[in-house]
Amino acid sequence: MNITEQDKQFMREAIRLSNESVERGGGPFGAVIVKAIRISLDDYILSGGGFNGESYDHKTDPSVMLKLYFPGKIQQPLDEMKLARKVYDLGIPTPEPGEYVVTEDGRYGIRFKRILGKKSYSRATADEPEKVAQYAAEFAQMCLQLHDTHVDTAQFENVKDRYYRLLEENPFFSSAEKDKLGRFIADTPDEDTAIHGDLQYSNAIFAGNKRYFIDLGDFCYGNHLFDVGMVYLCTVLDREEFIQETFHMSKALAVRFWEAFAPVYFGSDRPLKDIEEEIAPYAGLKTLIVERDAKQPMPEFRAALVSVLK
Repeated sequence: MNITEQDKQFMREAIRLSNESVERGGGPFGAVIVKAIRISLDDYILSGGGFNGESYDHKTDPSVMLKLYFPGKIQQPLDEMKLARKVYDLGIPTPEPGEYVVTEDGRYGIRFKRILGKKSYSRATADEPEKVAQYAAEFAQMCLQLHDTHVDTAQFENVKDRYYRLLEENPFFSSAEKDKLGRFIADTPDEDTAIHGDLQYSNAIFAGNKRYFIDLGDFCYGNHLFDVGMVYLCTVLDREEFIQETFHMSKALAVRFWEAFAPVYFGSDRPLKDIEEEIAPYAGLKTLIVERDAKQPMPEFRAALVSVLK
């Protein structure tokens, strides 16, 4: 029997899932169920890129777009497709997910219904900085609606469990620091409402008067502060060069976005300083994700955890 590189990728993914099952107290079992529809990239044109992959528009069918993951990612797009369908069925505004697909060279992805004429709130702000207050307010209203959506907690992961897992896997925090962070997570009040999981202003789009969330692969439920921490991180804590490269604007403009977002989301009667003191540790928790991906300590983000680690 000939074993292809794609077969090896499936086996590696099954082994990873088996190890993960053991770590969670289960048996050494893992399986990758693959029912991907084969497509040709010749039918698509590249329209954008991101951390995990690229997006494409169909050349002849304007109603179809493709989110294609980078090589080697097999289970992740399948998991995102299943999760995206559950989120869509909740009534949360998001492009309708379609099929799980694979290209001729073995890259996996998801087809979605394309939103024609869309623009993200980060791109819109970069293109029209004079409208930063308007765009920040619209994004804040979207977030308020999302965080008021109650979910069936049996269908989605608790955000606390996600952070506990990230904390356990992190090799850079000391045991004492992990204990303090774990207590902070545990002491945060529980909520049964929706969390985007990667709430950047580039992950919210609009077309005319319709608004949608995209990239919901980290969707879960829990306290809204875990989600809003990402907004603070990508507007205030991120470095100038990262904001320029990722969100196509200066850090000064990103900070203005946050300063317009905060009073709409938290209420205009709350001082910005108080809001930032409350939200900073939740932004700092994103260090666990950043350090996992960067494979090194990130002191600029850890600074936001000073009130927890003191």
